[in-house]
Formats: sequence, C-alpha cells, structure tokens
Amino acid sequence: MKWIKDFIDGDHIIGQLLVVSSTKGTTDKGLSYLNVTFQDKTGTIEAKKWDASDEDLRVLAPGSVVLVDGIVNLYKNQPQLKVVGISKVDPSDIDMSSFARVSPIPLEELKARLDKYLNSFKDKDVEKVTKAVISHFYEKYVTYPGAVKVHHEFGSGILHHSLFMADVADAISKIYTQIDRDILVAGALLHDIGKTIEYENPIAPVQTAEGKLCGHVAIGYAEFKRVVDELHIESEVPLLLEHMILAHHGSLEFGSPVMPATREALLLSEIDMLDSRQMILDKALDQVKEGEFTPRLWMMDDTSFYKPKKR
Repeated sequence: MKWIKDFIDGDHIIGQLLVVSSTKGTTDKGLSYLNVTFQDKTGTIEAKKWDASDEDLRVLAPGSVVLVDGIVNLYKNQPQLKVVGISKVDPSDIDMSSFARVSPIPLEELKARLDKYLNSFKDKDVEKVTKAVISHFYEKYVTYPGAVKVHHEFGSGILHHSLFMADVADAISKIYTQIDRDILVAGALLHDIGKTIEYENPIAPVQTAEGKLCGHVAIGYAEFKRVVDELHIESEVPLLLEHMILAHHGSLEFGSPVMPATREALLLSEIDMLDSRQMILDKALDQVKEGEFTPRLWMMDDTSFYKPKKR
C-alpha cells in the first residue's frame, strides 16, 4: 500500500484509509454516489463511490478506517480515487499512527519554541496574560489542528501556525521599532485560541457544534476574557489583546467583527494572511513538478501558481 502522497494516475490501490468526510449526491439520472475524503499521515485525497448504497454510507462514516479497493485517476490535474469496493476493518488491525497527520516539526521542538517565547516578554502584564491563557488550554493548544481543510489541518497545527507567526512578528519588530513587540508576539500566540474549542479529534478534525455556530474568533474572545478577567489586570494589555483576537481576520468580509484599529492588530492580520497563504502554496506546489503550474486555487484569488525549475 502506497502513501497518499505517492499516488499517481493509474495506480490500483488496496489498503486501509481513514474517512475524513463523506457526503451523498445524486446524478441527473437519480443514481446515488458518495463524495469521500480519505486520509493517511501523508495527506488527503478526494474520492468518488458510484452506485452508492445505504450500507456504503454507513461504512464510510467520518472517522472510520476502511479497507479501500480503488483506482487513481486525474481530475482537473489532481489525483482522485475511484472507489471500486470498501469493507470494514477489524479495530485490532488498525494502527492509528498511520493516519494521524502532524506538524513536520517534532512536538517537543515546538513546545520548546513556545516556552522560549513565553519567557521572552519584558512587559509583565503581557507575560501574565499570555501564560495564563495558554496554560488554561495547553493540551489542546499544542496538539489540535489549525483547520479541517485549507491550511495547518494537522496535529499541532494551531501551535505550528502561531509560532511561525510569532517568528515573523519578532523579526518585524526589530525593523519597525515603533511596534510594541510584546503585544504583537502575544497576539500571534493567542489569536487562534478559539480553535481549541472550534475543532475536535486531532486525527480526523471536524468542527464542533459551537465551532459551526459561533466560529473561533468569537469563541477565542469569550474564552480569553473569561480567563483574563480573573487576573484583575489594571493596564490596557487585556483590551489590546482582545481587540487583536477580534480583528485578526482583517476585515468584516472575512469574519472579523471589528476592523484592526491598532498598529499591532493590523500587522497581526497581515502576518496571519502571510503564513496561511504560504502553507496553502506549500501544499499546492508539492503536488506539481518543476516547470508546471498548480490548479487554480480558489482561496488564492483563483490564481494558478508556477513552480520554478531548480537552478
């Protein structure tokens, strides 16, 4: 059994895959089919199960590991799996480590980088607030994915994304010295704290009911305020960080209830966009050869990106 990242057009695949999602559709002729997303630890692949039965839908329940018999073909220049057959797998024959997508950086290294930032603040109120909030959500914060799809949709994705943003924030503050470095770095570490509640199941991440109804921006603000109000801090540090959490998507159109109204909040939204887009490009460019273009990426203004040849 190949890993998903190694699937190529024409491959006949027989092996275990994790079901991330499964939705039912109907053809123009009234025939049922299933749109399925499968996953292993190297990535995901979209699949079709034609002439689907109610039993197929039960077997392909999200979060299940199934034995898949299928053929890989190209659809819009991307590998897709045509499912020929599926069957349940005995739980004793499943090694879940084969399906868990995690950050390419070892967790202990990520934790060490987090500790370094938490102990780098000169402003004691910033240090107190940041440590309190992260400590409250620590286990989920360091292990949960940053999304279901699009970017950082792997174990420790929240931490991975937040640390890369903190790296950019720290570097920028050395160039533009008028920036409040501590506030900007703290905002980078805390901006996605709501995702610890928006998502569940690090192996096959899904949105919780609260995540779907409220979203991580609102959840993050409410949870931050609940924890920090108990600290009784008199400075405006909590207010500045609350604003950054609320404004980090950068515009009302993209889900922020308020527009960035401080220098640090504006920078945070731009750094967030930078890191998320670089991750999207990494995934897309990994799927094409040098000298070729990616498919159009809807989350990148429907642009197709070129992968330069090595020189």
